[in-house]
Amino acid sequence: MRASIATVSLSGSLEEKLGAAAAAGFDGVEIFDNDLIASPLSPRGVGRFARDLGMAVELYQPFRDFEGVLESQFEANLRRAAAKLDVAAQLGAPLMLLCSNVATAVIDDDDLLAEQLRVLGDLAQERGVKIAYEALAWGRFVSTYDHAWSIVRQADHPAVGLCLDSFHMLSRRSSLELIEEIPGEKIFFAQVADAPLIQLDPLSWSRHYRLFPGQGDFDLVGWTAAIAKTGYAGPMSIEVFNDVFRQTDPRLTAIDGLRSLRYLEDITATTVGFRDGAVSPSLTRLTHSGPAEDFDYIRVAVPERHDLDGTFLALGFVHRGASGNGDDLWSQGDVRLIITTSGSDDTAPVGIVGIGFHLVDVEAASRRAGELLAHDVAPDPSPSSHVLRAPGSVRVGLSPAPVANEPDWIGRFSGATEPEPARSRAIDHVDHIALPQNWRTFDEAVLFYRSILGLVAQPSEDVADERGLVRSQVLANGAGTVRVVLNVLPTSVVESVAGGGARSPGHIALGSRDIFSTVRSLDLNGVPMLQLPTNYYDDLIGRFDLSPEYVQTLKALNIMYDRNSDGEFLQAYTETRDNVFFEIVQRLGDYLAFGASNSPVRRAAQLRSEHS
Repeated sequence: MRASIATVSLSGSLEEKLGAAAAAGFDGVEIFDNDLIASPLSPRGVGRFARDLGMAVELYQPFRDFEGVLESQFEANLRRAAAKLDVAAQLGAPLMLLCSNVATAVIDDDDLLAEQLRVLGDLAQERGVKIAYEALAWGRFVSTYDHAWSIVRQADHPAVGLCLDSFHMLSRRSSLELIEEIPGEKIFFAQVADAPLIQLDPLSWSRHYRLFPGQGDFDLVGWTAAIAKTGYAGPMSIEVFNDVFRQTDPRLTAIDGLRSLRYLEDITATTVGFRDGAVSPSLTRLTHSGPAEDFDYIRVAVPERHDLDGTFLALGFVHRGASGNGDDLWSQGDVRLIITTSGSDDTAPVGIVGIGFHLVDVEAASRRAGELLAHDVAPDPSPSSHVLRAPGSVRVGLSPAPVANEPDWIGRFSGATEPEPARSRAIDHVDHIALPQNWRTFDEAVLFYRSILGLVAQPSEDVADERGLVRSQVLANGAGTVRVVLNVLPTSVVESVAGGGARSPGHIALGSRDIFSTVRSLDLNGVPMLQLPTNYYDDLIGRFDLSPEYVQTLKALNIMYDRNSDGEFLQAYTETRDNVFFEIVQRLGDYLAFGASNSPVRRAAQLRSEHS
């Protein structure tokens, strides 16, 4: 399908919005009325500007509060409509969007509504423009797409058709079955937006919380497939009202928007398939590559002088050698940590700056990333054959799974030692990686890891913090061997750290076979552990059926505990050093969560530690 975006989805002037959309690769745009009114360019000038950038003006929007009114009001509405239809014609837009009336409608009569749309259709046809009628979820009398279709069908005018908007349909949980009964030629326009599933009135939900496809919880695959099956031949256009997107760089936002459309088409075609020929071949498939299978390496940047060596030795890591650019490699089992120095540059990222992922077909994964507008970064010191810039300050490496026990790139580290014997390993895998995210890049990052690395997003959580709420999103592969946790820290926390989001602490969670033994080793080797309050352990006895002796052992080692119906979870934390800290975890049974109820206590303890 042709890719389009509404100018209301981007920040900046109209000219900046059009330039960003064209640079990203969109085929067309919807011109939002307010953007046009504020522009110094005439409608004809805007149309020429868009076409010179290689884009079509697909639609002019919105025209409001037209139908369902008394005759006296209807005459005034026709005068307004004529003026806006003239603007649409000057823009070169073949369509004008008509929203169902939310303010001035006083007559709930489908016959009258159809007749008034028919008159508007005549007015539009005279100017070579068509009307795309959209049911707003909060419409006065028309609030569902099936009702809008009934009125359009009754109007029976060649210049009057439907605009189907995923938000208005899915926010009302409308059944999608009727879509397939609508002739594709009567669907004049399709607008798409994702959103989180929250309890909020539709208007507020729509105006502030829309997201790009793949960033929310709507069933956009089912929606897209249903529209494709009708034979709809128009564009798929993003219309997103979002407080964050209105403050971010329009060039980056436009790229993220086009990535989301390509991902939606691909996942729809892949999920629904062409097995019965029902899905339109207009849905473009991307290069197929399986999800990330495991972590290859984690690259951590530390200041010129750092004190992590003692922590690594206490955890059982072996120093494997140094590279030509001064990076050090430490490993244990399948955990490989590359430590690099950031130097004296206060603006350089510190903490987790690179993550390598194993994939079955790296070249296919690289092609897919390019199709999703994520291209290789060069030069880059990471050992992966392809490196992408992920949202935030992290670079993502695409690596082939090692043929033997270890990847070939380890040989680049001079003086490389042999790996430690398996029997001596306290740590044997990376349980998860937690990455801090700037509030501006959070939704972009969710889409990046979903669309490019094939990770599945779990329901997001808001975790209490002394300075606000931490918004947390887990993305994982099906096997649970790759888990990435994205955390948006409270603004006050980010601003209190030099360098902002680039220096907000992230952490690596290491899986231990015996967390008690691992933590004792850290203690014996002088690695500072995060100290937890007595109140936490007193509360454990009341929350869970644990013996006082067991709780006393947890307390002595500052180990936290959680349990659900699937199993148990044990976790402990080192103190933050060089803007990174380590979490030691042990999962018992089939526990798949992350101890969210412990997070407020842990965060409070870290804040105390930072200021002690």
